[in-house]
Amino acid sequence: MPQQLSFDLPSRTALGRDDFFISEANALAVAQVEQDDLWPNGKLVLSGPKGAGKTHVSHVWASQSGAKIIHAASLEMPEENAVVVEDVHTIAGQHDAEEMLFHIHNAVLGRGGRLLLTGIGAPNHWPIALADLASRLQGTALVQIDEPDDMLLMAVLVKGFADRQLQPTPAVLTYLLRHSERSFAHAHQIVAAMDKRALSERRTINRDLARDVLADLAR
Repeated sequence: MPQQLSFDLPSRTALGRDDFFISEANALAVAQVEQDDLWPNGKLVLSGPKGAGKTHVSHVWASQSGAKIIHAASLEMPEENAVVVEDVHTIAGQHDAEEMLFHIHNAVLGRGGRLLLTGIGAPNHWPIALADLASRLQGTALVQIDEPDDMLLMAVLVKGFADRQLQPTPAVLTYLLRHSERSFAHAHQIVAAMDKRALSERRTINRDLARDVLADLAR
């Protein structure tokens, strides 16, 4: 059967509070982010593996607090008193970006605001070159999202398919849960690969496709 051309079109990711699944792996992190009145010195670092839902949690908090969300790659001085800076670990060693984040940190907290910073790993492992910024990040309270348990991994798979308007059967989901790696990143790779392969090969989302995709990803 000839293959159909496929394109990596972005899926529509649902980022509302009701779209986020809570399990033991992320419950503490979510609770601490939502209780921003308890953040020491008005700031918090939310850490977790790639695909763990840090962006989702940030959007939930932003919708509740009116926070401005800024990616570390495109920093600008915000006027808001509540601010999220995502993927802070990615600017380590970039002088201008580090200096801008330092000024954002001081400006937001100087006016009594709230600052949520996200990244992979703990701040003391980020090779931040600007000493004043490094000390402020390392002195920020840290909350972490752990690698997923079975309940959370299943929820990640279900949501990933739903964002792409796909509805695999419970048998397919159970098969994936039983045979996939226990990581957020792998779960997202599975969903994207199954979607792309189903379209290009005109196949249905079933267990045979799941098996083939898992085999490909394992190579």
